[in-house]
Amino acid sequence: MQKSVFVITKMDCPSEENLIRMKLDGIPSIANLDFDIPNRKLTVFHSGQIEEIEKSVIELNLGGKKISTERTDQTDFKENSNQKKLLWTVLGINFAFFIIEMTTGILSKSMGLVADSLDMLADSFVYGISLFAVGGTLIRKKRIAKLAGYFQITLAIVGFIEVLRRFLGEEKLPDFSIMIIVSVFALIANGICLYLLQKSKSKEEAHMKASMIFTSNDVIINLGVITAGVLVNWLNSNTPDLLIGTIVFILVVQGARRILKLGK
Repeated sequence: MQKSVFVITKMDCPSEENLIRMKLDGIPSIANLDFDIPNRKLTVFHSGQIEEIEKSVIELNLGGKKISTERTDQTDFKENSNQKKLLWTVLGINFAFFIIEMTTGILSKSMGLVADSLDMLADSFVYGISLFAVGGTLIRKKRIAKLAGYFQITLAIVGFIEVLRRFLGEEKLPDFSIMIIVSVFALIANGICLYLLQKSKSKEEAHMKASMIFTSNDVIINLGVITAGVLVNWLNSNTPDLLIGTIVFILVVQGARRILKLGK
């Protein structure tokens, strides 16, 4: 048995962990994956050569780089039997807030909330790809990843067009109070998701503490929408809302590109 250690510089939260797991799924030589998110490291226990594994990690564009490979006698790996149930819970929370933020974003005329809802949808895709394809073939998993990625990009493009239309036209100010209230609840929902994901890991695993060490993109986005709501009220302008919407749409497209890479 071989043990290869990778440093993954852009691995900040469980979403990246799931992307990596999906990418490496189907490589028969892999016996186990051990994630250390606080230190941004991945340890792969495998047999045979490392080249295919290393190529797959690099293709994700998460800053992956192999730093060592050595022999190991370890053959006993712990698996969490509750992981599937908790992933369903996290998926449900993310998808519910996708609907809530999309609905309130349209009603309040806030592009920030609409964009944030797509980010929630992106997280749902990440967990859903793993769950809906459990027990399926690698081809099926890749097909689901492609559909999810293209759907997400399509929604982001529609969002960009709407942002441009509002920049050029006369639009009513978004309801800043709804922006702030809904984003606060979304912030709480993200905190619950991170807590549940931590809870699913055994205490010996270092990445259980990941979300306490790193601030996830989701939390930053929630705070950005809250700030935009305050600025909309203060400046009496919809520009802050359109700016945060544009930024989040860009992040959504980047996330979709990562998902599409799983389909290759």
